[in-house]
Amino acid sequence: MAVNFTEENIRELRFRLEDAAIKSSERCLYQSAKWAAEMLDSLIPLNDYDTDPDSPMDITETPAGPQNPYLAVQDPLEASLESKEAYKYLLAKSYFDTREYDRCAAVFLPPTISPISLSTTSPNPKSRHSLTPQKGKTKAPQFTAGKDGSVTRNPYPKLSQKSLFLALYAKYLAGEKRKDEETEMVLGPADGGMTVNRELPDLARGLDGWFTERDEQGLADRGQGWLEYLYGVILLKGRNEAEAKKWLIRSVHLNPFHWGAWQELNDLLASTEDLKQIVDDLPQNIMTLIFHVHCSQELYQATEDTYQSLSELETIFPTSAFLKTQKALLYYHSKDFEEASHIFTDILISSPHRLDSLDHYSNILYVMGARPQLAFIAQVATATDKFRPETCCVVGNYYSLKSEHEKAVMYFRRALTLDRNFLSAWTLMGHEYIEMKNTHAAIESYRRAVDVNRKDYRAWYGLGQAYEVLDMSFYALFYYQRAAALRPYDPKMWQAVGSCYAKMGRIEQSIKALKRALVAGSYYAEDASQIGGAGRKILDPETLHQIATLYERLGDEEEAAAYMELTLQQETGHVAPEDDYTSSDNENDDEQSNAGTETKGRSRRGQQSFGTSNEEEEEPMYGTGVTATTSKARLWLARWALRHGDLERADQLAGELCQDGVEVEEAKALMRDVRARREGG
Repeated sequence: MAVNFTEENIRELRFRLEDAAIKSSERCLYQSAKWAAEMLDSLIPLNDYDTDPDSPMDITETPAGPQNPYLAVQDPLEASLESKEAYKYLLAKSYFDTREYDRCAAVFLPPTISPISLSTTSPNPKSRHSLTPQKGKTKAPQFTAGKDGSVTRNPYPKLSQKSLFLALYAKYLAGEKRKDEETEMVLGPADGGMTVNRELPDLARGLDGWFTERDEQGLADRGQGWLEYLYGVILLKGRNEAEAKKWLIRSVHLNPFHWGAWQELNDLLASTEDLKQIVDDLPQNIMTLIFHVHCSQELYQATEDTYQSLSELETIFPTSAFLKTQKALLYYHSKDFEEASHIFTDILISSPHRLDSLDHYSNILYVMGARPQLAFIAQVATATDKFRPETCCVVGNYYSLKSEHEKAVMYFRRALTLDRNFLSAWTLMGHEYIEMKNTHAAIESYRRAVDVNRKDYRAWYGLGQAYEVLDMSFYALFYYQRAAALRPYDPKMWQAVGSCYAKMGRIEQSIKALKRALVAGSYYAEDASQIGGAGRKILDPETLHQIATLYERLGDEEEAAAYMELTLQQETGHVAPEDDYTSSDNENDDEQSNAGTETKGRSRRGQQSFGTSNEEEEEPMYGTGVTATTSKARLWLARWALRHGDLERADQLAGELCQDGVEVEEAKALMRDVRARREGG
């Protein structure tokens, strides 16, 4: 989607973002208001190229806030209702701002006793069935009877959409607050699916009735997008994803500059296929382009198209910290940690109190082993706000890098106490429990992570690692395959899949998976070259040696020898013809065929050791040099040559082993055997 870049477009964009910031703030959607205001502030100035900054300007030429044509309420009925409710709305909003959510809702809606269980035991299992709101119109809505015995679908009094949204949003947050209070400690006995937001069923029924009545009155196209958004959120919480997607798409059509609706829609997309399916249903404007870039980053699509779209947006929002963060995360997913670190450093210099996405920056510094920088940003974050989830994750990463895993877990728990849906903390806490050998706690942490976000490859991979530690290879294989499906071009995922197959005795499938790891390594190198990497071909000697060993277990010594030769060639950087290792790319069995979806791969742990020792180029060629793996291959080939009567080759390889200082005794014994055969022959 190309961006039409004209002065009129910029002026309209300024009005739209101003309108979104004001209206989001009025409805207490503070994160969306902040996003719109930051994008508005980063917007390129009008007449940027032909105006001298020091020249006097006519202030009246610049449209002021009240002149914004998008700030006026378009619907006269809504304007009349809002005018009548103005004082009440101020009262309700003041209650909301002081976190008195029930009191806020009661300003506009009849007050009710909060639906909270007074017993300390787990809630009645039957109450869990009411968690899921009705799926669209398939179930008969539970209507309330009116005084005259008639059935009333809409349970709410006649209110403006603005007031109704604030009241229902306050009810929703009151339920979330009570749910968190009932849950108590992180990973405690009540944490998980046992506690639910008890307001959801009533909210779902009420909104369904309200929208049904609007449809019957022919007012469906006069919505403002806010209540549609809230209904989508409630349906999403009730696991009714198909209906939630429909209402969120409707919301972004009615109110495209409300970023919160786009974020909720992004959470519904588990793969690039999901994104492609809804593209045609979205409005065609700049917000859809921003959404597409954000989704591509969330799905780890560091493609040329993504970078091109991001560059176009940066010409319009040249100082946007949000867009810079998206670019940094794209580099991070492509394992270009240096470039990602530079971008985050620039953001921190220009906005030292900005904590958004700082947990990702700490992950990058952790992988790079940059302890002084990590300590510095931990101090900066703590000085800014000690009780933000991002700050707790940064400090947790710092302690993890110091191998103080108990302290790290304490800070990740603190982050989750502040926000139960903070994905980074669940995943990182799982990593810490793995380090502490507390496998069961790690599994529970990773499970919560994938509940929050199914696209988190690190959590799927972590689950695989945890079950592999427990020697439950079948489970480990399932989770590794999920991780590989999320990031098919990450060799580490396929190496893990291959290792599991080998443990289960499924040798042929293990070979296919390991060959796929070699192919993934090649794609990985090409992707790196597109974003400033050296463009090296990567062939991992360890993977090649594993394939050779598996062929030996199958009794196919010719193939085993071929892959041992290929392993040996990595010392000097010679790359074998691609046909030798890519032929199996289309041979995946049914269990691996679902891995064609591009998304994310690889655990944060173990990233530091990958992508250095096994890289080589074609011009000039850089090999790995002598390694323990290549020496094993040399010894195997020497024995194989001796068995097949190639004494010259066996003597040469054994001599090289003596020079390398690896397997020297074995090499000397081989040379003695060669000499004895020559003398005897």
